[in-house]
Amino acid sequence: MRVDQFDFELPDELIALRPVTPRDAARMLVVHPGNEVPFEDLVVRDLPDLLQPGDALVLNDTRVIPARLHARRIRGEISAGVEIMLHKREGSERWRAFARPAKKLAVGDLVVFGDENAGNVCELGRLEARIEEKGEGGDVTLAFAISGPALDEAIARLGELPLPPYIAGKRAADARDAQDYQTIYAREEGAVAAPTAGLHFTDDLFRRLAERGISRHFVTLHVGAGTFLPVKVEDTSEHRMHAEWGTVSAETAQALNAVHARGGRVVAVGTTSLRLLESAAREDGTIAPFSGDTAIFITPGYRFKAVDILMTNFHLPRSTLMMLVSAFSGYDTMRAAYARAIKSGYRFYSFGDSSLLYRETPKDRPDGR
Repeated sequence: MRVDQFDFELPDELIALRPVTPRDAARMLVVHPGNEVPFEDLVVRDLPDLLQPGDALVLNDTRVIPARLHARRIRGEISAGVEIMLHKREGSERWRAFARPAKKLAVGDLVVFGDENAGNVCELGRLEARIEEKGEGGDVTLAFAISGPALDEAIARLGELPLPPYIAGKRAADARDAQDYQTIYAREEGAVAAPTAGLHFTDDLFRRLAERGISRHFVTLHVGAGTFLPVKVEDTSEHRMHAEWGTVSAETAQALNAVHARGGRVVAVGTTSLRLLESAAREDGTIAPFSGDTAIFITPGYRFKAVDILMTNFHLPRSTLMMLVSAFSGYDTMRAAYARAIKSGYRFYSFGDSSLLYRETPKDRPDGR
C-alpha cells in the first residue's frame, strides 16, 4: 500500500505533553469493526466492564533507560559534539545507536561521554567508546571500554530520559518524567521508549480487573528508538523495520494457550506486546516460547494468529503503528476512528488517550475474506 494512505492532519494542540492524573482517567475510544454502532467514548477505568472473566491481559514489562547521551568525538587534537541515542544492545559492552550528526563520526573514532578530563575510563564521570561500525541513517555500533553492570551504571549516571521527539521538541525532560514515562510494572531494563499503552494502568485498575476474573501476564520487548523513525519510502513493501529484542517465557505461552482453549480472549496491551505475541505465534494460533529479535512489520492484509483485542494509544500519521492498527481493526474503520478522535479532542501519542480495538473478522470485510 502507499504510505500516504496512512496520513492524516493532527492539530498541534492534540499532542499530549503530560499524562492525565490519575492515569486511568484517560479517555478511551472503543472500536467495534462491523457493529452498527462501531465507536464508544469511554475512559480507561471502564476496562473491566468491557472484558469478560477468563480474558487475559498481556503487558510489556520493559523499563526505559536514560538512553540519550551527549558526547565528544575525539580525533587527534580535534573534538566535536555529538548526540548518541542508544537503541539496541548487541552484547555486554556493545550498543547500536543513532548518532547526530553522524557525518562527524568514522569507524575507529573515540567517543567520550561525561568529563573529557577525567583520566580513568572506569570513573563514573567519564565513559569511552569506539565507533565499531557505521550504517545508514545515522546508525552506528559503539564498543564501550567497560561492560556489564559497570556500563549500565555509567549510562544511568550520564544519560537522559529519551522523551519522544514530538514532546522533547516542545519542552525539556524534568523530574516528573522519570515516573510518568514508566509503567507501574516496568521491571526489565533495556527500552529506550516506553510501551505507552501501559502507562494508563494503576494499582486500583489492576485490582478491579483481577476481581472481574481477568488474568495478567508479562512479556518483555525492549522498545527501540526506531519506533520514532519516519517511514521514508513511498510503498509499505519497501520499508524495513529495526529489530527489537523480546522474550515470551514458556510459562506465559502455556498460560495464554490455556486461555484460548477455555474460550477466553488475549488482550495485548500495546503494539509492542502484540508484535511480540504475533512473532511467537505458530500458524495454528498457538503461542510458542520465544527469545530473540523480531522485526515483524504488520500492514493491512496480515492475518492475526494470537491476539484478539488490542489496547493502544493514538499513533503518528504515516507510521508503522498506524499501519498495524489499520491491519487489526480494518483500514476504513481506523480512518473513521481517527477522524472521530480528532473531532472529539482526544489527546494523541505517548502521554495521550487510549483506544480499545476489537479485531476485524472476515465478515466485517467488504470482500468477506
